[in-house]
Amino acid sequence: MKVFIIAGEPSGDRLGGALMASLKTLRPDIAFEGIGGSVMAAQGLDSRFDMAELSVMGIAEILPKYRSLMARIEETAEAVIAAAPDVMITIDSPDFSLRVAKRVKARSRIRTVHYVAPTVWAWRPGRAKKMARYIDQVLALFPFEPPLMRDAGMACDFVGHPVVAEPVATETDAAAFRQEFGIGDAPLALVLPGSRRSEVARLSEVFGDAVELVAREHRDLRVVIPAAGAVADAVSAATQGWRVRPVILDPRTVSYDQAQSLKRAAFRAADVALAASGTVSLELAASATPMVIAYRMHWLSFRVIKAMALIDTVTLVNLVSDTRVVPEFLGPDCVAEKIAAGLRDVMAAPQAQTAAMALTMLRLGKGGEAPSARAARAILQHL
Repeated sequence: MKVFIIAGEPSGDRLGGALMASLKTLRPDIAFEGIGGSVMAAQGLDSRFDMAELSVMGIAEILPKYRSLMARIEETAEAVIAAAPDVMITIDSPDFSLRVAKRVKARSRIRTVHYVAPTVWAWRPGRAKKMARYIDQVLALFPFEPPLMRDAGMACDFVGHPVVAEPVATETDAAAFRQEFGIGDAPLALVLPGSRRSEVARLSEVFGDAVELVAREHRDLRVVIPAAGAVADAVSAATQGWRVRPVILDPRTVSYDQAQSLKRAAFRAADVALAASGTVSLELAASATPMVIAYRMHWLSFRVIKAMALIDTVTLVNLVSDTRVVPEFLGPDCVAEKIAAGLRDVMAAPQAQTAAMALTMLRLGKGGEAPSARAARAILQHL
């Protein structure tokens, strides 16, 4: 069995790696080709080019790289058609993945599967009907997505979110982490400025200013930043001017397993987290870490997306739990004073988010079969 698999950013790489492992368990004869990162490489994928080329977000941010992205789209579609796989699996990154799928479907009968349903419940609902022209099956992470995809004409399986199958650090791990980095009983803030260079560039200064304001009240505040490998240098450079000097966890300096273990321990040890908007809110929920979400993008991207939005919150914990307990500061509200006030409020009453985080994990499949295994079975059942 031959599979062409495509991921365009770190979260997709993790999904792809887990899916590849599950597919290999069910079909030992499977062979992979495609595009991915280090996690997928560990499962045997020789990526056709560096996945980092595709990690671009936002309308204004994409424009300068439009020509190179289009060239990669054409190149990838040609490679898929030449490989003639039993199935092509695209993972998230719709601006790239769905354009590849459209070109592949126009010239072949290759079965197409898209892993991670587009957020049609959030904005641009018409995307579902358009993608139904070239996507045969969708693997959904959220339980409210399958009806929307099926109504548009695609097969859709709710497979659960991978965060529910990932290990979580214990209190013992958290205590060891605090001891290792000399934190002791001091309040600990986890800062997560994103996994893209553009995010780090836009968020680091305002996050640093917000932390400084909180430290005026909590003078012994400590800060830890678990940096993504692709942006570790950027994080280090961007935080040089911070008055509250952070401990930066650079995953490139240790093995993959050690890096993941340290990150999990940091999540568990933290009293509060300040994070860029994204799936990291679910990782924090899995560790029961209270959080504040903030995000800033190019003003044009923000205005366009805000005008088209169908929801009043972008934080996944709020959406899945159907609450609004996680404060968020987006666009013009992403300023240090507001973020700091939100952090102080959460630190004063962290239990306000506990029930919502637990409910989120339950609704995403905690306690059931691993999402990657469900996804692999769903793919194979339709071949």
